Amino acid sequence: MTEILRIDIPVVLPEVADAADACVARLTAELAGRRGIAEAHVVPAAGEAPAHLCVHYDPDIVSLVRIRELATAAGANITERFGHLRWDVEGISHQRRARSIAEQLQRVNGVIEAEASASGTLRIEFDRTLTSEAALRSFLDQLGVHERKTPANAPAVTPDRGAGDDHAGHDHGEGEHGHAHGGLLGPNTELFFALACGALLGIGFLLETLAAVPEWLPLALYIGAYGFGGWFTLREAIDNLRLKKFEIDTLMLVAAAGAAALGAWAEGALLLFLFSLGHALEHYAMGRAKRAIEALAELAPQTALVRRGEALVELPVEDLVIGDTVVVKPDERLPADGFLVKGTSSVNQAPVTGESMPVDKRPVPDEAAARAQPEALEAAYRVFAGTINGSGLIEVEVTRKSTESALARVVQLVSEAETQKSPTQRFTERFERVFVPAVLGLTVLLLFAWVVVDEPFRDSFYRAMAVLVAASPCALAIATPSAVLSGVARAARGGVLIKGGGPLEELGSLKAIAFDKTGTLTEGRPRITDIVPAQGIDPSELLAAAVAVERLSDHPLARAIARDGQDRLGEREVPPAHDLISITGQGVRATLDGETVLIGKAEMFGVGAIAPLSGEMAGAIAALREQGRTTMVVRRGVQDLGAIGLMDTPRAAAKEAIARIHAMGITRMIMISGDHQKVAESIAKEVGLDEAWGDLMPEDKVEAIRKLRATDKVAMVGDGVNDAPAMANATVGIAMGAAGSDVALETADVALMADDLAHLPFAVGLSRATRRIIRQNLVVSLGVVAVLVPATILGLGIGPAVMAHEGSTLVVVFNALRLLGYRK
Repeated sequence: MTEILRIDIPVVLPEVADAADACVARLTAELAGRRGIAEAHVVPAAGEAPAHLCVHYDPDIVSLVRIRELATAAGANITERFGHLRWDVEGISHQRRARSIAEQLQRVNGVIEAEASASGTLRIEFDRTLTSEAALRSFLDQLGVHERKTPANAPAVTPDRGAGDDHAGHDHGEGEHGHAHGGLLGPNTELFFALACGALLGIGFLLETLAAVPEWLPLALYIGAYGFGGWFTLREAIDNLRLKKFEIDTLMLVAAAGAAALGAWAEGALLLFLFSLGHALEHYAMGRAKRAIEALAELAPQTALVRRGEALVELPVEDLVIGDTVVVKPDERLPADGFLVKGTSSVNQAPVTGESMPVDKRPVPDEAAARAQPEALEAAYRVFAGTINGSGLIEVEVTRKSTESALARVVQLVSEAETQKSPTQRFTERFERVFVPAVLGLTVLLLFAWVVVDEPFRDSFYRAMAVLVAASPCALAIATPSAVLSGVARAARGGVLIKGGGPLEELGSLKAIAFDKTGTLTEGRPRITDIVPAQGIDPSELLAAAVAVERLSDHPLARAIARDGQDRLGEREVPPAHDLISITGQGVRATLDGETVLIGKAEMFGVGAIAPLSGEMAGAIAALREQGRTTMVVRRGVQDLGAIGLMDTPRAAAKEAIARIHAMGITRMIMISGDHQKVAESIAKEVGLDEAWGDLMPEDKVEAIRKLRATDKVAMVGDGVNDAPAMANATVGIAMGAAGSDVALETADVALMADDLAHLPFAVGLSRATRRIIRQNLVVSLGVVAVLVPATILGLGIGPAVMAHEGSTLVVVFNALRLLGYRK
């Protein structure tokens, strides 16, 4: 099923008037190759109508929220027209009701997508021109679903940054810890009703068998048990009948009514008791997984000690603003993201990044530069909300509001991930839509067994009701979502953000992994190793020109040249350059003292209007590359000043991580790099990769990923910034160091919060464990049905069928909860 989303270009990219702009091309490139998107193209303007972006996508594979995230990461802003809501709600007690609520919402005019989870998270994408937040809230109220009130001490969760999102007037924070169905007796009403049903059933049965009492008394107790046990089930059945659907709840009610019609009130009450108790316990178990996510939200302190002049003032964290300086005492949790301005300490970052060892922190050398580009700071200077300070007293300048911290973003995205269905879950839902009517058909046939078999109608009717119970796929409905929720929660605790069931399942079925080089396999902090001036050029002249230009760029190689070059120049003053222009994948151009300076790869020269390199420079570049150096040529005006050789050292954890992934059976691992082939091969050999593809432009990386994906499921591992198009085209995009980068969080399907490859084997192993649990759950749920159906046809009663049926549901849920204890 393919749906088409059309958005005016000015809505997507407010600053872009021309549909031919490079930003539009970048956006379509990132969208077009993603799995589930058949096509992304621009429809030209016609008359007064503006040009618009047209996306053909399969909502069963990719959701609108992922399209939104990719577009946002590409500099787009799909929010003026399309609203995005994520609420924690009361009134969703189990997976079947969650699915029913989502389907009813999808029938509302203007709702584009709606997903709900059994843990009480609801996500809605809607068209503001057709409906509104107030209308959707009112509709949910009619269904008995209400937003859970956020307690005062719960930290807020980041809203989407689009100006048009409906975040005003309500909170997206994690809700209270109650997860059961709300009602007269509070969040545990369904459990109390189930226990009341069991108590009335037990008393009635004891009176009927052990005491001489009027017949009406046990019957009255059984009827009372029906009332308590069937209350919530009846509501679900009514909701489903409005949708013209026969779900499991409907089958249970029919079976209970059939038992009552036969006079088997006790068995009917037992069915409703075990069914409602199973629902309540299932919801309790799902709540445990939900609480693992809520625990993340509780990591950040509620107040911060803020410096106001010479005084220290205690303020709520939500009152912190960018630029505030907070004082953090030893062993306290940090209240906000920021950088150190005073003091040194070791910070335990495990709550956010999953790193096992504390990380040493020190003050930034240049506060003004840190303020200008906080995301470019090294890990030694940056800290995150929710992490734990060591033994030193430190002062931190706030760089993000509490609702925009890395921790808040993780909580929001993980909560949204709960509602993202996995391929297996979508398959089981489609299976149920066929299976449930088939069960009803079989039941009707069995009702007429007395015509063929010599038995009274009562026996045929009883057998049909027993089969109805046995064949109801309760366990199947919860088999996958329970495992996905537990897997996503466990990953988040380990410093890995997995955005839904799809990436969680795909990660464990990978056949190949492609790695970007700089910042992924290497430290991303290259050093100048060689200075090769042209004949007659002073080395300091070469360095001065390079430093002046590269100061204007934030590329890792540019920062290395600016830093190391200035160190080599000492106190010499470098004149300022200006008008920097990036030549994508090749180098930069700028103006210095009225002359044009070019710095870039050798391949940039001799192309178009740029004159080729001199023979001397070409020889110098070849010699440096033979030594595995990354090379840059510096030209001022028409004269080649010389070449600079740099070396980026492999990460300490890269070799071990790749060896562990090899041991898991992923044998094809490739490095894709823009560096020269010799450089790529040198690094690949050192870290243990199978292949190295060098000399790749950004568009070549995309093509390389598409080529790999044509034969295997492939992941792309990068920093989420320069690698965004390639990551979007991979089966799974994996971003490194996402705790410090909003772009990485937006772009990736899987985000390693720490800047550490050691978390990749954990993510792959967890995914494989989740896939095993899902398969086990499917075997249990379908196996029980396969055994019970013939057993009930051959005479097994309703009571044993109900106990086996509900027992399988609990086995499936508690099996899934084992993922919360998964060890690296």
